[in-house]
Amino acid sequence: MMKALRRHKDWLMIVIAILTIPFIFYFVKTPDYGAMGRGDVAEIYGRKLTQLEIDRNARLGNLARLLGMSEFWSTLSLNQPGNAGYSEFAIKLIVLRHEAERLGLRPDASEVADVVRKLPAFQSESGFDMNKFTDFVRNYLPPMGLGEEHIEQVVRDELCMNEIKKLLAAGISISKGELDENFQRGYDKFYVNVIRFHSSDFDKDIKVNDEDVQKYYDAHKSELKTDEKRKVEFVHLGLTEEPQENTNLPGPLSQPAYSSVFIDRFIQSLIGGYGVTPLSPGSDMTAPGLNEQKTLTGTERIEGLQKLADSATDFTQALLEKGTDFKQAAQKFQLEVHETGEFTAATPDPQLKVDAQLGAAAFKLSAQEPNTDPIQVANGFYILHLVGITEAHPLTLEEAKPKIVDALKKSRARELMSTKSGELVQQLREATKSGQPLEAAIQKAGAKAEKLPPFSLFEEETTKSQDEETNQSAEAKSEQPSQGKEPNNAPPSQSKEPKNEPPGLPAIKEAVAFLSPGQISDFSPSGDDGFIAILERREPFADSDAGEKKAAFEKRLLDNKERIVVYEWLHDRQEAAGLKSTKG
Repeated sequence: MMKALRRHKDWLMIVIAILTIPFIFYFVKTPDYGAMGRGDVAEIYGRKLTQLEIDRNARLGNLARLLGMSEFWSTLSLNQPGNAGYSEFAIKLIVLRHEAERLGLRPDASEVADVVRKLPAFQSESGFDMNKFTDFVRNYLPPMGLGEEHIEQVVRDELCMNEIKKLLAAGISISKGELDENFQRGYDKFYVNVIRFHSSDFDKDIKVNDEDVQKYYDAHKSELKTDEKRKVEFVHLGLTEEPQENTNLPGPLSQPAYSSVFIDRFIQSLIGGYGVTPLSPGSDMTAPGLNEQKTLTGTERIEGLQKLADSATDFTQALLEKGTDFKQAAQKFQLEVHETGEFTAATPDPQLKVDAQLGAAAFKLSAQEPNTDPIQVANGFYILHLVGITEAHPLTLEEAKPKIVDALKKSRARELMSTKSGELVQQLREATKSGQPLEAAIQKAGAKAEKLPPFSLFEEETTKSQDEETNQSAEAKSEQPSQGKEPNNAPPSQSKEPKNEPPGLPAIKEAVAFLSPGQISDFSPSGDDGFIAILERREPFADSDAGEKKAAFEKRLLDNKERIVVYEWLHDRQEAAGLKSTKG
């Protein structure tokens, strides 16, 4: 019974997490540098997998997005942002096509044609618009290295994915009891008191003597080192103004750049799981001769950025020539060379803080490979050159002492906090058993309870103002792929206004989700601090449109169950494909 309850609890926690995560769709505006290195990067199904094939499939992922095939993109990209999403799509597309062939799924021409006619990118008020289709085929497919046949390809792939989803969903159901229980639990109002614990309240009286420091130093000597430092030179080719946030550009600038370093890291991460670090946009300085492009928009801006992409490609190819000096090459291209001071991985040089991937790229350079591939930021490209490395070296006892004292204090504070909170939980539970009022027991223990505003586990987020939302909807309808925007029925970014909510509310919700009124949670650590939650009462959900909301909840629950099953199936099929890196 307890095992079943734990499984049920785990499942609801997954549901809570998924139901509250907005599926945000990213557009990556990166040129294709695949021609700079098209070698084998992995093996799959016993054959070689090349960077060329990954790039080609990633372009098909971008095509699917431009066509408005958001659900198809979401499924194969696993909703990963940036290059990670395109890479996931590229690999999963291989898996999908293999499985579709194995299952004998072959959509016919009439099915494909029917879907093409309904693609969002080709719609106007009267339905399918042949002019939009023709414009898309003539003006946006060629720069991406694609043709009309590739539209049919991704549509066939989507139809196959949909058939597989139907097969996987056949065994998924929700019983009335499960639905009623989860709906009620999710929408009931929870009235909760919280007792918070702060490590700073415990570490002020902790004393660390020299003997403690020496013991810690002897046990962790190999780990106590200075941070490795790097120094780099770089050039930046960019426009003078950053584009507006979430500006999405089709065509060649949408094609993802895959350096050999990124591909190797990505393949290794696929083998180990789905954890791929998203890359963030940023920008700063200006490339010579491009000031006039700072106010360009639409197609003109695309062309300006494409010129930057071409220049970045030419420059990096020039660096591949044996004996080429970075500064001399930059001088030939009339690019200004900037130099950083020494910096660590944790604290990049201020000049590189415009984008997280710049500092990370600097620490992947070596004497053998001192130059990066072009790294795209929001308004241009960076190319980094390694100047020097200050290796990490072991700290002496005196050098390490401040770090050791801090580590020991934090460790002992956590131990004390855990012990004290455990004792308080026990006292309060015993007090409730004996009929004592909780408030009196809390006061007697010298603790302080914080009464939270009532909340629901599935409380719906409030978006930005209705007027702003309406304006965004109108803009989405008026903008077409030819203007570099998201197709008119693609879901808008589900950006939320930050709510004025208590600290750690998601963790508090998880702690009280399965408590009965009057019960006290165990201690829940939260960073260096923690809390105990007390469920005062639950107020049953009552709403005039509860039936409609319940039907919507059931659909969401089913959809998310099906999505989980599809993700698990893709992961399982990928493992069966034998994906492995050829770079060890």
